[in-house]
Amino acid sequence: LGEACHFIDLLRYLAEHPISEARICGLSGSAETATITLAFADGSIGTIHYIANGSRSYPKETLEVFCAGSVVRLENFRRLRAFGWKGVRPQRLWRQDKGQHACAVAFIDALRGETKPVPFNEILEVSRLAIELSDALRG
Repeated sequence: LGEACHFIDLLRYLAEHPISEARICGLSGSAETATITLAFADGSIGTIHYIANGSRSYPKETLEVFCAGSVVRLENFRRLRAFGWKGVRPQRLWRQDKGQHACAVAFIDALRGETKPVPFNEILEVSRLAIELSDALRG
């Protein structure tokens, strides 16, 4: 729940539509190995593989976006590669950037009225869903 909720939130942000369906399937006896499948109101789908039993040499966090014949792949929030996506160049950072600083700046900007905060209903949607999925995994 503590980690997966962030990825549910990220997929919700990328899809820009409410989550219409969610399912979780976990490895028997392990709360740290599960797959979450999300369907969004616009027909998009997202899958989160929260896996604790893989190789340490594989990237810990990988995000892949497939859209209109193109793919963008982000590994460990450091390496970005695009396939068939015009205008996106490969990037490699020295350190991970998970957006904590940008999040704090955006929050302050929203308090100042310079930008809009994340809508409260989206925060509740993701939080409620994460708790429900965690409860479903525990049985």
